[in-house]
Amino acid sequence: MWVDVLLLMKQELMLVAMIFFILFLKLGRERSNESYISIVNVLLLINLVAGFIGSKQGMLFNEMFRTNELMVLEKNILSLAMLIISMQSSVWLKTHKHVPEFYVLLLSTMLGMFFMISAGNLLMFYLGLELSTIPLAAAANFDLVKRQSSEAALKLIFSSAFSSSLLLFGISMIYGTTGSLTFSQIPPLLTNDPLQIFAFILLLAGFAFKISVAPFHMWTADVYEGAPVAVTSFLSVVSKGAVLFVFISVLYTVFKPLAAAWYNMLFILSLLTIITGNLFAIRQNNFKRFLAFSSIAQVGFILVGISGSSQFGTASVVYFVLIYVFSNLAAFGVIALVSGLTGKENITDYKGFYKTNPLLSWILTIALFSLAGVPPTAGFFGKFFLLFAGAGKGNFLFITIAALNMIISFYYYLRVVRAIFMDENPKPIETLRIPLLPRIALYTCTVGVLTVGFIRFIYNYIHALSTGL
Repeated sequence: MWVDVLLLMKQELMLVAMIFFILFLKLGRERSNESYISIVNVLLLINLVAGFIGSKQGMLFNEMFRTNELMVLEKNILSLAMLIISMQSSVWLKTHKHVPEFYVLLLSTMLGMFFMISAGNLLMFYLGLELSTIPLAAAANFDLVKRQSSEAALKLIFSSAFSSSLLLFGISMIYGTTGSLTFSQIPPLLTNDPLQIFAFILLLAGFAFKISVAPFHMWTADVYEGAPVAVTSFLSVVSKGAVLFVFISVLYTVFKPLAAAWYNMLFILSLLTIITGNLFAIRQNNFKRFLAFSSIAQVGFILVGISGSSQFGTASVVYFVLIYVFSNLAAFGVIALVSGLTGKENITDYKGFYKTNPLLSWILTIALFSLAGVPPTAGFFGKFFLLFAGAGKGNFLFITIAALNMIISFYYYLRVVRAIFMDENPKPIETLRIPLLPRIALYTCTVGVLTVGFIRFIYNYIHALSTGL
């Protein structure tokens, strides 16, 4: 029994061990920030490597907790993103007073996300969601001397509380109409009853808040701008990726009998999200707000893939999240470095950036091309598979509108590239020295953006694992 628990909950138990280890270090003798950063990065690397070793499929606690190879892979993708964010944030963290607390908050958030991904029960899912939300709101307020950071945390708490209340209300109505909270027991009890449809709409609204689907996206740009760059990176990639993994699992398993109803909802929401993200991204000058609306548009494309409700839909979403980790973190890595060393975060500050920092300019450009879906970057392949999965329903008008919006997005991404390479700036950002850890993180992301799309094994492997969903 205990061997099964250790193997099935291996990744969660490792996070718990890391949290307690950091707390014990904090209670011990004084250490420098560099020492904490080095120790935690080693632990995160060990956690990532161990995640690929000795995985087992099964269930625990009367189906409250379940895991399989796809869930293990999803958690490993999030662990990889956490390691990259940690390395990118080293410049900022070295000057902060509360480095151990920062890592405890983010690791606690990741622990909640892991429980959420492995939940086999709606109550377990909700508990994991709350565990992943509360520490993240505290992390958003980690720039203690900045008023914007406090405002970001407050807005995140309010929006999360509202979305959680919608989710909990929907869960209670599902329980009231089916008599069960267990994922495997609910589908046969769904009868397209109006009350069940309404309960699903509440759940969908709660998920939409978490992943910034329009019109539930209002909090996103303000929180992204106010939070530290490291927390914004985490929100954009890890938090959003975790909720998307759970969302597609819940749709394809628990609410599969309601597929005809939720396809129409996703059809409307995805187009509204893509168009909203594109239109507002054009107007932004702050880089974090720009990437916030960019991420909203990306979620719209992900909904297109999910709407296909097939094995291809699952594979395309997981594959795109992996690509999104490399693409978005490459962009945020440059922004984190520039912000940490100069305090500049506006797109206009990057005018003439290529003249003083050619390497960082190319890394940022490659990341933006991947987010736009420009071949031969991995982002092109990711969006291609999402559109291909969405086309499985035969709604080609839907796919055509999404593809046209993909072309529109080129404008605002190329606007940034033009500022970097072509616009004149009498006082460009000075030449920056790239420390070792951010350099490794940026190189890792760039290699991922340039190679993942051409390594056919990666998509085939994800597609093979998606059969078990």
